[in-house]
Amino acid sequence: MMNEFEKDVQSKRNDFNDSVVAFIYSFVFFSLIFIIATVVDVASKF
Repeated sequence: MMNEFEKDVQSKRNDFNDSVVAFIYSFVFFSLIFIIATVVDVASKF
């Protein structure tokens, strides 16, 4: 007995590559928000 979803897969790409790309994009995004907030915080002290 075979799973019917295994016969007709939508994407045959490796999930690990997509996971790494998503992690990098989210890391860069939150790092950018942190850097902008730090710059605003430092600039507000002057």
